[in-house]
Amino acid sequence: MTDKKSPNIRINKVYTRTGDAGKTRLIGGEERWKDDARVEAYGTVDELNSEIGLCRELLKEQKEDQFSSLIRFLKSVQNELFNLGSQLAAAEDRDSENLPQLSDDAISKLESKIDTVNESLLELTSFILPGGSVINAQFHMARNVCRRAERRTVTLSRNETVVPENIRYLNRLSDALFVWSRWVSHILGDTENFWNPNH
Repeated sequence: MTDKKSPNIRINKVYTRTGDAGKTRLIGGEERWKDDARVEAYGTVDELNSEIGLCRELLKEQKEDQFSSLIRFLKSVQNELFNLGSQLAAAEDRDSENLPQLSDDAISKLESKIDTVNESLLELTSFILPGGSVINAQFHMARNVCRRAERRTVTLSRNETVVPENIRYLNRLSDALFVWSRWVSHILGDTENFWNPNH
């Protein structure tokens, strides 16, 4: 599922007033309410993209050479999320082959990144509380939004067609965001906050 085409997009006007009545149009022209399951799904993926953008910017501020590879990889993730969102934003009867899609190996790359990073981390003996640094908390925020995007996409899939790889990608990405939150803290020397049920 690889699409090598460059997007043919022109956005000359930011507001159109066509959505003022609470409806929007999917790719293909079909009109839906703005709280429709499909709109909720691709809207949450868009929100996730912004959260990951903030993760990238916070990583850049650290001036750590070890973060350069992750910064680049997160940008590819942002592009893949836009492709995924385009799939979700298309009307069900539209030919999705002409839309951007996730690359064939997108999920495998995420799994490989998870395995590589996890090797340098201590085994978990408790759940982790987000925090210890702003950047750690931000990765957890991205993970939370990713889980919500996955839930919204699963809801959509119960009534409409969703490419299964899209759900798998979101599931794996949330795992990656969790591991990256730990790894970033490890590199920066920040203490992880473990859950203490008796605190």
